[in-house]
Amino acid sequence: MNTFHGGIHPDGHKTATASKPICDLKPPTELVFPVSQHIGAPAKPCVKVGDRVLMGQKIAEAGGFVSANIHSSVSGTVKAIENRLHPNGVSMECIIIENDGLDEKAPPLENSGGDYTKKTPAEIIDIVREAGIVGMGGATFPTHVKLSVPKEAKIDHIIINGAECEPYLTSDHRAMLETTDDIIGGILILMHIFGLNDGYIGIEDNKPDAIAHMSEAAKKVSDKNIHIVPLKTKYPQGAEKQLIFAVTGRKMAPGTLPWQSGCIVNNIDTCASIFRAVANGEPVIRRIVTLSGDAIASPSNLRVRLGSSFSYLIEESGGFSQDTAKILMGGPMMGMAVPNTSVPVIKGTSGIVALGAESSKFEQESACIRCAKCVYACPMNLQPNLLDMAARRDDMCTLEKLYINDCIECGSCAFVCPSKRRQVQQIKTAKAKLRDLAKAAKA
Repeated sequence: MNTFHGGIHPDGHKTATASKPICDLKPPTELVFPVSQHIGAPAKPCVKVGDRVLMGQKIAEAGGFVSANIHSSVSGTVKAIENRLHPNGVSMECIIIENDGLDEKAPPLENSGGDYTKKTPAEIIDIVREAGIVGMGGATFPTHVKLSVPKEAKIDHIIINGAECEPYLTSDHRAMLETTDDIIGGILILMHIFGLNDGYIGIEDNKPDAIAHMSEAAKKVSDKNIHIVPLKTKYPQGAEKQLIFAVTGRKMAPGTLPWQSGCIVNNIDTCASIFRAVANGEPVIRRIVTLSGDAIASPSNLRVRLGSSFSYLIEESGGFSQDTAKILMGGPMMGMAVPNTSVPVIKGTSGIVALGAESSKFEQESACIRCAKCVYACPMNLQPNLLDMAARRDDMCTLEKLYINDCIECGSCAFVCPSKRRQVQQIKTAKAKLRDLAKAAKA
């Protein structure tokens, strides 16, 4: 079975929502759009207070090449442009829109529709850029940047990530079952951009229904080859470098990017969003969100408008079943704890996981016992124990020698540690310090 070195096997906790069909949720009366919903420069508002906007209208323009446009998910009136709380806990500029309930649509994206094979790669990438598409699995890297590879790049593999290895989350699983045509259409568009006849969709083998369903859909494509690749169920199977190795057998050198290994990797929902933008002229205004965890009364998969508050989604799913100790955006391995439920759904909100006290109890650290379990578990072949020690003493030189920037922050090291060392937390903090030092040196 295709897989990678290292990794772990956390409990999946997926049974609560894996069989739950996607339900469309009506938008609330107020929607909040942070100007930063992506990696890179924040977007810049292009509307003002009092303006009437249409569903799908651009309300904030990308602030640079590595940035992304933001569109209104409803029609209504711009109520305010002010600082509100982002899911990451930081107060930042947000556009607040009062929903008029009419869902009056803006015109489709320019140059969209028609036969995509008649469009040039540059034209398609421009549609993707205008649509504000980012990595919808949670990474939120602007997709047009990922597709704009250097001229010398030799791309021979388009890989779609259907692994969804993060515990609790099933939004991609349901998307493969219910938005199959959009996904197939998206991968065909990506193959056209790079002139390829073969594309690959990697799916963990704990989703046999998705493997069977996507395989049947792939067989219906007559002029191209779409390969469904079953993957061993193991975390973090969906990480780019691990997925590339599992599908192609290629090892990526430290510090390199997927295109340097001839690969372009996109998430399932990102792939579907590309199709909807190019074929139908739809920008990113909705996404599928899994609501799960032992504190959610009615776990579900919801298709929601961007800008809807977490509290609205939770209320519409029956509220909490018990007192919550922690609420996460994303899963428990790589997701982030949110400060409260007033924060809005953004492009990277693949799931909302609410945990009770028993499932999120805090365990005290003890001294490292040199067992090396973290080393064996590390999917990047790093030495998390040594990175942890160097980070705690601010030994930046050693951290760089140990390739700290190759750490994908998957949390496998902390998961297996018998001493409950929070290596990944120390590594994240050290990375931030290194970035600050690099900025200071450049200044």
